[in-house]
Amino acid sequence: MKKINTGEFITQQQNKQTSRRSFVAHSAFLAALGASTAFGQDEELPARAIKHAGNLAGINFTDEEQTQILNTIQEQKEMFAARVALGKLPNSLSPATSFNPLLSGKGLNTVTPVEQEGTLPPAGPCPTDDIELAFAPVWKLSQWLRNREVTSEHLTRLAIRRLKHYNKKLKCVITFMDNHALGQARQADKELDLGKWRGPLHGVPWGAKDIIDTAGEKTTFGASPFKDRVAENDAIVVDRLNDAGAILVAKLSVGALAMGDVWFGGTCKNPFDLEEGSSGSSAGSASATAAGLIPFTLGSETYGSIVSPCMFCGTTGLRPTFGRVARTGVMALCWSLDKIGPICRSVLDTALVLEVINGSDVGDPSSRTLPFKFNPSQNAKGLRLGYDPKEVMSASEANQREIYFEKIHPSVLEAAENAGMTLVRVDKPDIDSTPLLIPLLAESAAAFEELTRSGRDDLLVNQEDNAWPNTFRQSWLIPAVEHIQASRYRREAMNKMNEWMNESFDGFLTPGYSDLLLIANNTGQPATVQRTGMLNGKPLATTIIGRLFDESTILRMSMALEAELDVSSIRPSVSSS
Repeated sequence: MKKINTGEFITQQQNKQTSRRSFVAHSAFLAALGASTAFGQDEELPARAIKHAGNLAGINFTDEEQTQILNTIQEQKEMFAARVALGKLPNSLSPATSFNPLLSGKGLNTVTPVEQEGTLPPAGPCPTDDIELAFAPVWKLSQWLRNREVTSEHLTRLAIRRLKHYNKKLKCVITFMDNHALGQARQADKELDLGKWRGPLHGVPWGAKDIIDTAGEKTTFGASPFKDRVAENDAIVVDRLNDAGAILVAKLSVGALAMGDVWFGGTCKNPFDLEEGSSGSSAGSASATAAGLIPFTLGSETYGSIVSPCMFCGTTGLRPTFGRVARTGVMALCWSLDKIGPICRSVLDTALVLEVINGSDVGDPSSRTLPFKFNPSQNAKGLRLGYDPKEVMSASEANQREIYFEKIHPSVLEAAENAGMTLVRVDKPDIDSTPLLIPLLAESAAAFEELTRSGRDDLLVNQEDNAWPNTFRQSWLIPAVEHIQASRYRREAMNKMNEWMNESFDGFLTPGYSDLLLIANNTGQPATVQRTGMLNGKPLATTIIGRLFDESTILRMSMALEAELDVSSIRPSVSSS
């Protein structure tokens, strides 16, 4: 290995950063998106930059028009300089315009939420075998804890032990919180012994995706530039879970800055196949839950980060309606897209967690408080499940695992009918998902502007063309006008989705890797994702998309499929001993 001269290396990095800043500045002028001032106030902007800006936007500026633009561009430079001079904007500061998935004048056209809380199904006797406890769903653990058949401290020590043992293979944990967790567990047991019960999550261990702040503990975003970052306050979802008596055991791995499954400690693995990454970006949350290391976790989704790892790892995930769960204290990637949701091993568990984390907070202007109660005794009989026949696989495709991410196995439709649901054939809406990527690109580049300006994006492990460092840079080339036009198109997509979702069905069955994954993230609809089969020892999954703020209906559908298919209890061999 070549020995590097330290001084030379530092100089190289400084030159690289200077070049990077010039690139960003030039890109800003090319795109008229702005916000860099690496060109001096008296430095001329080359005419070719204006020409290239027009080419990028598909507009052919004449020579006279280029000259005229150059004569006035200095005013824009001064606008950008004034903003930059005000200092760094914190990641937690959301834009003045907040996304609202509800269309003006449309209101909520959903099934009225169930206000009466139902009783949990009987849990049966508490097992004495720790492996059985490790893979038990939350709704059973809750009853055993309340009946004092098991202690919170025992479950917490079991989770800590399993996380530390299997993390060597899975790389699913960034920070262990042993002392904190054991202190919470002992307090939970004291309260339960005195007959004080905070609800179904009281005494149940859980883990947080490491973009969720925990006071006095590291929250690293999975990214090297932030690996020593210590949060000052708990995120609002952590506060709510603390109040519910849940036990936070660990901060779980996340693909750097919420992309993929590669973080500064390596690649988080799928417990069903250690040669395969767990997908991202809620990588550690899905991996640890699937492996029976922890009863439930929280993940987040911007463009598939709950759905995708749940599909690969065979866990059950709930992506709530945009705005249902406040994001205060959670790393912002895209203020108009980010959502927080539970990752569990059963559908009912996701409902129990959502009941706790549901609601608005002043720190998140996009959040709102709407009631959510789920009655597990309600079945899915009579509910209408829509699907597109073009997405159903043929017999010749049934042995190709990748097909299951793009199509629906007929057995899922059969299970839905057996559960009493009515199948409704319907074409997917005519919406092009491609322009909807523009808000993601623009907002994420704004969220991490400082990394690009400083050149610290070089510290991120993944430096491929489609990884964040380069994606942030390329996003400076998005014209501001195109960003606004994409937002207007997004409104059109919302109108189309609203009309389509309120036609003839109560939920729409779709593969995870469908255009609807991207579309519904932009329009705000909730979705469940669950295991619906196994192939060659690996999970297969299906997604149900619902109406805005109508999580209850798709949860009923998902519970019915879970019962009919009976595949969610299959365990990965790597962590079953």
